[in-house]
Amino acid sequence: MNVSTQERTLTASAQDFLGNPAYPSISYGGYRDVTRDNQPSITQIKEDLRLLSALGYKVIRTYDVHHKFAENTLEAIYQLKIADPRFEMYVMLGAWIDCKNSFTDSPDHNNEDIEGNTKEIQETVRLANKYPEIVKIIAVGNESMVHWATSYFVMPSVILKWVNYLQDLKEKKSLPHDIWITSSDNFASWGGGDHAYHNNDLIELMKAVDYISIHTYPFHDTHYNPSFWQLNNSNSFDTEKEAIEFSMQKSVEYAYSQYLSVKNYVSSLGIEKEIHIGETGWASVASDLYGEGGTLAADELKQALYYDLINELCKSLSISCFYFSAFDEPWKDAANSNGSENHFGLFTVDGKAKYALWKSVDENKFDGLGRNDMPVQKTLNGDEESLISAIKAPYINNIGKN
Repeated sequence: MNVSTQERTLTASAQDFLGNPAYPSISYGGYRDVTRDNQPSITQIKEDLRLLSALGYKVIRTYDVHHKFAENTLEAIYQLKIADPRFEMYVMLGAWIDCKNSFTDSPDHNNEDIEGNTKEIQETVRLANKYPEIVKIIAVGNESMVHWATSYFVMPSVILKWVNYLQDLKEKKSLPHDIWITSSDNFASWGGGDHAYHNNDLIELMKAVDYISIHTYPFHDTHYNPSFWQLNNSNSFDTEKEAIEFSMQKSVEYAYSQYLSVKNYVSSLGIEKEIHIGETGWASVASDLYGEGGTLAADELKQALYYDLINELCKSLSISCFYFSAFDEPWKDAANSNGSENHFGLFTVDGKAKYALWKSVDENKFDGLGRNDMPVQKTLNGDEESLISAIKAPYINNIGKN
């Protein structure tokens, strides 16, 4: 029987779309307020998903499932598909994993929060079985093994336990057979950094997952490891913009070096697994370490350059990149509206397109679409001259100065 390309596309699996440039991927959180207690409605989520679909995105990543947001997102996709069979969107569903006594003064990293983690996994399984045509990847934990997550990190043995549990459910046909299981974590946690992460449980975890999902954030390392980022005044650039373009190219090379560090470690063990980027991104605003008086990393031009360059690299290497993120989320640093964590989105919280998407606005990709029933407009009223004139290159003598 001949099966049309359209029919094949609408039944894609993770094996089909990971590494396939025809299936761009992005991280999605639709929270619009300073607290996650105020959940976006299914109607609001549909607004967001239509915008992402207009950009060509077909795979999104969500996070902890104990909030209603994950299920509402899946239901929104389901309803959009019912209304239009051509609408195509798949989900990487995240289960949050904590250590015992997480987010207290005495977290126990050698033991897990068995009650909370069990509920999280059970809910993930329920949603994967309820929406089998949409949920195609389950990620056990989000930056759950990296040691700088001091409030909640767990040992690889905990992630391994739950990955094996889910793989066993697949074998028993209690989960869809084509769903892929991974854990999405910092590159160091996957063995690409400090040898402190190298242990037998991590090796067994690499064998157990269907693919490896790594996080890489040059943006944060402009402060924590800035040697790749800072420029000497002796460097010859005709304009600040040229200097910034040079630094952003170095930033993407830095991200790729972290990807390669994991790939080389996995290969050294004789393990063959696909490796994709589960998170990387760049903030456009910062009043903290990455803005004015800090590393000068955050602005819309640098974000746009990183967005374009990292996506170009990943396409050329057949790597999926779940770019972080689709929309600004003000709950992430509720006490500081200008905190960088609130501003990783390609869209502002009120639905304006940042510089990375101005071309898409010009191409009328968002005609008839918007957020909060407002049409998509460019940030800064589309004044590119004002945007460019405000940027600063990260010269060494600028670091730490206002």
